[in-house]
Order: sequence, then C-alpha cells, then structure tokens
Amino acid sequence: MHRPELKNFRRIVVKVGSSLLIDSEAGEVKAGWLAALAADIAELHLHGRDVLIVSSGSIALGRSRLKLARGPLKLEESQAAAAVGQIALARIWSEVLGDHGIGAGQILVTLQDTEERRRYLNARSTIAKLLEWRAVPVINENDTVATAEIRYGDNDRLAARVATMSSADLLILLSDIDGLYDAPPGANPDAKLIPVVEQVTAEIEAMAGGAESELSRGGMRTKIEAAKIATTAGTHMLIASGKIDHPLRAIAKGGACTWFLTPANPVTARKRWIAGSLEPKGTLTIDAGAVLALRAGKSLLPAGVIRVDGHFARGDAVVVRGPDTDEIGRGLVAYDADDADRIKGHSSPDVMSILGITGRAEMIHRDDLVMGAVPG
Repeated sequence: MHRPELKNFRRIVVKVGSSLLIDSEAGEVKAGWLAALAADIAELHLHGRDVLIVSSGSIALGRSRLKLARGPLKLEESQAAAAVGQIALARIWSEVLGDHGIGAGQILVTLQDTEERRRYLNARSTIAKLLEWRAVPVINENDTVATAEIRYGDNDRLAARVATMSSADLLILLSDIDGLYDAPPGANPDAKLIPVVEQVTAEIEAMAGGAESELSRGGMRTKIEAAKIATTAGTHMLIASGKIDHPLRAIAKGGACTWFLTPANPVTARKRWIAGSLEPKGTLTIDAGAVLALRAGKSLLPAGVIRVDGHFARGDAVVVRGPDTDEIGRGLVAYDADDADRIKGHSSPDVMSILGITGRAEMIHRDDLVMGAVPG
C-alpha cells in the first residue's frame, strides 16, 4: 500500500509526549529540540496548514519547578504540580511559536469535555475560531481538576479525540519509537517496522506493548487505541520518532514511521455518524427558499425556519423538513428548542436583540448537516 504524503493534509494534530519534551534529569524543557519542532510547525503553517498541538509535560515541569522529590505523586500532588506546570508549559509554547510570528492559544480539557455534547461543541467552536485566526491551539489534559475517574490517563487517546473534534485529516503521534514493529524491537533485533497499517485488526493490537518511558503514561497499546478512534472518524494517523531534531521534516522527506490509514475523511465520517447513529430529538420545518439553499450546500439560517417541534438541546440531532413536511435532511442544531423557536423566521443579526446574547449565525452549520431522507 502506497504511504500518503504530509503535504497532502490540510489540518494536522501533533502530539508531543513528556519524555520527548522534558529532560528527565534536569526536569526542564529540551529547548533545542523544541525550537526545531517549532520550526517544522511554522513551515507547515506557512504553507496554509492548520496545526494543533497536544502537549504533555505540565506535571513533569511543575514537579521540577517545585523541586519535588522523585517517585510517584498522590492525586492531589499531581494536580497541584500540574497547576504550576501548566503556566510554564503555556509560556514555553507561546514563546517558541511566537519566534515564528505564530500566536498560540491554550485549551485544557478533561474526558467529560469530549464526551458531553455541550462541552464538546464549545471546545470544537473554540478550536475552530483559533484556527480561523491562524493561531495554533495547544491542548493538554486538565490535570489540575482531572480525577482518576474523569481522566484519559494518556495523551494518545486525548490527541485522537482532539483530532476527531477538530475534523483533522491527520494525527501525528511523536514517540520514543519510530513506529509499530511486528515484535518488541528492544528484545528482538530481527523485529521489522510496519510502514502501513490499512486496518487495526486483532493481530495489530496483539503487537502492542507496554509503556517504555518513566515519564510516559502511554505505550504502544494506547497508540493503537488512538488509531482506532482516529481512523473510525476519518482521520489518518502516524507514529514517528520524536527523538530526532526536525521530526516533522523527517516525515515529509519519507522517514521511518507507521501510517494507519482510513478509507473515509473527517467530513464524510462525521456526517455518517449524524445520519445513522444519533436519535433525532426534534424537527425543524423550513421554507422553500431554505430548501433550495441547503441543496446548494448552504447552512440553515434562522430566517428559513418556519416551525420548531420537540424538546432538544444545543448539539442534538434534529430532522429537517420542507414546507410539504417531507424530510430533506438531518443535522446538529446550534440552539436549544426554546431559543430556536424564539428566533425562527428572523435574520441572523436579530438574534442578539431577541436572545440578549451573540448567538451563532446558523441554526445548523453545513458541516453538521446531512442532506437526504434517512430510512427509518
């Protein structure tokens, strides 16, 4: 199978683990390595790519700044160390990207933020706006408030969730190792790198090992789990070594790595999920002009809605019907039912005066809309 090329992707999530970013002896950031990575990111950014970073390191940095003794930390100690480390980590990313004239925005998330619909939509909207402004979102698990019950426990799966949330078409996991091998390379000198994985099968899962690094909470097993999340959502994923300078440049030049392929793309995968996996909570009936606009690929605006039925919350799936009550599509609605009813038939600029808040211009954005009746 032919491996893809980095230049063909438009939105890329890069995951950087603690063991790559932090010198375990000094407890500080590997400044030279990070500067080289920032140069790689800047090169992608310059060529119009959207880049998001999922960065570990807050706890490791915090314990260094606080001069905490080596050894395992209790939950509250980890949370407090993260509070100190998050400030340091955000400043470091802001400075290295700022050296290339790129703004950075920090986003801290927990598991609930990607699983609970309203929080998910808020995080997705924030990411979308940062990318629209050509800033680079720097995302980390919110270790300050995350407990054992609500944490990811590794940033591989978090990165996969961020990739699906942001409709990225590529997720890059920079690792201590340059890809997936058919046997543990440390124990077997004849182990072979697998360059392309077309599908995550039981055999592929069986190749995964445990965590390799003191600073890392994840290992190859969590990377395979991340691959399953990403490829199901239409995102390609690759594992590559981050132990070299300019790791993204090396990937672009065909360096060793393992690609996990998906037959879909983020938009079609998301729309398939909307069409077939979500139970509609209500119905929006629209006028003939809005029907024509939607069929031309436009978003649904409040002005085109003539009736609102059902009890739904922002982010729920709803059925869209034409004036003859025939179903023409389904989508994720941007307003609660009560607010949708209040603004129906009104132009988008009127939303502020009616609701008292600056709402979204669309009732359903075209990226969240699937046209065509869905069989019952």
